Amino acid sequence: MEVNLTDYRLHNEDTGSASYQCASLSSRIRDLTDHLKQHPKDFSSKRGLLRLVARRKKFLASLKKSNEQKYQLIVENFALRG
Repeated sequence: MEVNLTDYRLHNEDTGSASYQCASLSSRIRDLTDHLKQHPKDFSSKRGLLRLVARRKKFLASLKKSNEQKYQLIVENFALRG
């Protein structure tokens, strides 16, 4: 499932908004998950994955408070539980 990250930007130079950060982290998490399926003993990547999941969780909580519509859009597009 390829998702265009530019859809979540507020403007062309945006890389710091919560919606873009959630989308970017979700994309990286998906890639790392695929990597770990092939390399189950790669513990440093697993630790990195857990850190990314924790960061995304914080961004999603912030986004849910500030903009419920963008939160729902990200949860639906990335098939996250909400």
